[in-house]
Parts: sequence; structure tokens; C-alpha cells
Amino acid sequence: MVETLSAKDARRIALAAQGFGRPRPAAPGKRHLFSTIEALGVVQIDSVNVVSRSHYLPLFSRLGPYDRSLLEAMAWGKKPDLAEYWAHEASLTPLSTHPLLRWRMQDALDGVGVWKNVSGFLRSHADFIDKALAAVAERGPLAASDLDLGAKGEGGWWGWSEGKRAMECLFWTGRLTTATRRGSFERVYGLPERVLPQAIFETPTPSRAEACRALLKISARAMGVATERDLRDYFRLSVTDARDGVAALVADGVLTPVMVKGWGQPAYLWPDARRPRAVKTTALLSPFDNLIWFRERTERMFGVRVRLEIYTPAHKRTHGYYVLPFLQDEAITARVDLKADRKARKLLVLAAHAEPDADEATADRLAEELVLMASWLGLSGVEVRPIGDLAPKLGSIIGVCA
Repeated sequence: MVETLSAKDARRIALAAQGFGRPRPAAPGKRHLFSTIEALGVVQIDSVNVVSRSHYLPLFSRLGPYDRSLLEAMAWGKKPDLAEYWAHEASLTPLSTHPLLRWRMQDALDGVGVWKNVSGFLRSHADFIDKALAAVAERGPLAASDLDLGAKGEGGWWGWSEGKRAMECLFWTGRLTTATRRGSFERVYGLPERVLPQAIFETPTPSRAEACRALLKISARAMGVATERDLRDYFRLSVTDARDGVAALVADGVLTPVMVKGWGQPAYLWPDARRPRAVKTTALLSPFDNLIWFRERTERMFGVRVRLEIYTPAHKRTHGYYVLPFLQDEAITARVDLKADRKARKLLVLAAHAEPDADEATADRLAEELVLMASWLGLSGVEVRPIGDLAPKLGSIIGVCA
């Protein structure tokens, strides 16, 4: 008989699997950061720096204030603990995951699906690609700006120069990897055999089916309970790869089929998932946080429609430009449009909106988290603008409402 979970139980399982509900450490160190990233499986990278680049935020949401240079050393230091590749989107993963993505690198080389343009560029610029690769081999890790090759950007491909396109194509096909990133967040490319630890580089390449099953296991553990679509989205697998992989994991007893009331789709439980009776937490969530990045799952779990409005014209935005949902225990109770004004040393709350699950404690708990975030970002305080139904109360609590 298939077990049926309540929507509340499923949400609690998911929150616990994502690292919420446990006390934050007093002084988060490298061990805390790595264990959190291992639990999540993947952390999405995003270069938008309105508040803080997104990859720093999921760790703050779960661990509280930590030294961001620790993450930078883990990802882009001389002896990295993480690898960078296209996992969910551009992402950081534990090094052990890198070989599980080689089939995607092969897809890029072969021009399969979305990688058609990559393969086409490699073929049409073969001599140029060889020169770029030879330059890295001879000179060591290089950024695209270090190459005196090809035409400058003139539009298409985000206005990239030919040198940038070449380096990115080599990165996507696995012939180059990220050696480090500069202060401007510019990627510096190196040969994988010189950047990755020898044990990782020499790991035998698993078959596509084996790799997808391993990625689905990581996804299932990180989500606790999930539909096939949820599992597929976590590492952006194809319908066929996900369906075949889930079926194999169920047959092997690795995943347990369950029903979740109100979900309307079969779900799969990670057998060792924690089942807390309640989850107590406060967290500001990056719009690219693992918990909410798949909008369909977010709406199903929290009853909140989350949309990224960065690319929406200002006059058409509902909540703002860079909006962070506020997780209060087991509900998303508010959203705040944030901006770090580094010159004035203030964390600006450009708008604050309450959600239907907000209660009398929401503004106080949100204010506390905002002050904590401002301090972590090296800012002197929080300033609340009078936009949104939650702004007046939030501003009065924080004490500054401009």
C-alpha cells in the first residue's frame, strides 16, 4: 500500500531536507559550508550583485553570517573543494559530482538539443578554438579578456567576443574548466587535468544512465519528497532520463513511491528523510534558492506564486526588481525588494509585502533577519522605503523609514 502524506508533512520533510529547522552554528566554518552544499547537492551561481551574488545567499539563509571568503576559497582557491559547471544552471557542486556531468559535456560537443549552437561554433571556428586551447595550455589559466584573438563583441550571444565564445564553448564541452574567478567575477579558464584533483579527473566516466540515476539520488535526498518533475528539474534532466532513472531507483528500493494530498501527481520519498513534527526557522531566500527555484513546486508547497521580475519593465512589476521571499517557520509570509547601497552602507528595503500566511510576528522576525543580513554584508543598517503593505510596520520596528 502506498503511503499518503499530508501537505504539511511533505512541506516539513522538504524543509528539513533543505537544511532548515536546525539551530544555526555560532561560528559557521568550512565544515558547515561544505556539509550544507553536500546536502543541497548544487548551488546556483548568478552574477547579479544587487544584494549579494546569489550563490552566497543560500548558505546565509541556512547558517547565518559566515565568512564569504571561505566559499570563494572552496570554489575558486588553489585547492578547490567544489567544481563549477552547468548543473542546474551555472552552478557549484561538490567535486565528486563533476564526473556525473560528463554526459552533458558530450552533449555540448555533439550539439544535442540546446547545445546546437555550441557544436556549430566549435566546427565553424576550429582553428580559432585550437589557438585558444593552446594558449591556455602554454600560458596557464586565462580569462577571455586575456586572449588577443578574434573579433570583439557585436551583438548576439550576449555581446560576447569571439574569444569569450570560444572559452565558453570549451568550458561547456569540458575541455576547459573554471580555474578561478577574479574580483569582477570574470571567469578564468584552465585545463581540467591541471585544475581538478587527479582523483576526480581520473574517475572513470559513468554511463549516461548511471550518471542520471546518481544525480536523481542527490536530488531526492536534497528535496526529501518530490514528484518526477521536481526531480527532473533539479539537475535539468530530460524527460526520458528522469523517467527511466526514477523507475530504476524505485525498482532498486532507493526511492519510495508516496502520495501527497493536494499535489495531484505521484511523489517519491527519500527513505532516510527526516520527518520533523514542526520546523522553526527564519530565512531570506534568494530568488535562485534551491527551495524555491522550481516555481511549480514552490506554488504547490507554499501556495505562493514566485516570479523573477528582473526582466519585467519597472511599471509592470508586482513586488520589485530583486525580491527575496521570507520563510517564517513553515510558510512564506512576506517578500522584500532589497538593494545593498554600498556607498551609503545601507540595506535598502525598496518594498515590503505581506503574504496571506503572515501573522503578528512576521514584521518583527523579518526585521531581525534584515538587520542580521545587513551586518553580514558589512552595511551599517537597514532603511525601509514606504512601499508595500508591510513597509509601515517593518519601518517602525527597524526605526528608519525614508
